[in-house]
Amino acid sequence: MLEARIRGVGVLGPGLSDWPQLAAIFRGERGYESARTLLPAPSVLPAAERRRAGRVVKLALAVGAEAVASARTDTRTLPSVFSSSGGDGDNCHELCSSLATERPLLSPTRFHNSVHNAASGYWSIAYGCTAPITALCAREASFGAGLIEALAQLACGAEAVLLVAYDADDPPPLQAGRTIPDAFGLALLLASAQRRADEPRLQLELDAGAPSRLEAAPLETLRQTIPAARGLPLLERLARGERGELWLDYLDHVTLAVRLELSA
Repeated sequence: MLEARIRGVGVLGPGLSDWPQLAAIFRGERGYESARTLLPAPSVLPAAERRRAGRVVKLALAVGAEAVASARTDTRTLPSVFSSSGGDGDNCHELCSSLATERPLLSPTRFHNSVHNAASGYWSIAYGCTAPITALCAREASFGAGLIEALAQLACGAEAVLLVAYDADDPPPLQAGRTIPDAFGLALLLASAQRRADEPRLQLELDAGAPSRLEAAPLETLRQTIPAARGLPLLERLARGERGELWLDYLDHVTLAVRLELSA
């Protein structure tokens, strides 16, 4: 069984600007109104890198920054896991379009943004981070795979790990193969379960239970259609202060059984 303390949360998505807003929606203190995701300019980046940053970079940096903002964590030495089901579809489309012309010329900026770990690279530039960074992709299982990786690093001795899960809709014709409706990002700052007993604690193991569903239909649609949003049932429990068990999507016949314990 893997375990961790939840020290910080970051969220950005359709009609969602941050974690406090989503938490208020889950508690029934305000309604949810869907709208296109607004991606803020990554002000933490130097001007040159800020101009080169694409949508997924803006998304990943925004939720990662929110998750670490309220915690006294040195981002320069903070290990992290960046997980995305498909990476930067916009950049991939532009590269393919250029290669399909009679005179294929590739932009150096687009070329260096084409690797799957581009967002994590921008994070290391923004925060001067020299700690290990893992970038992974497991398609629909990407959130679960990222969560397992982050908890495994804690089990191997890391004091804290930042998990950043992010996905964005692709332009046509790539969109026909991936029906992600909009950009969504979720970040968790996870710490060793042996520290800070006043923080929520999660325990995780593989199971075969049915994935937990969200009560609000529009948010449940996000959970089902965007891989990075598979962690929303966990955030719903956190927002409502509800302990107990829930199940998160992972593989076709395997789910992640999560037991959530709240601080006394």
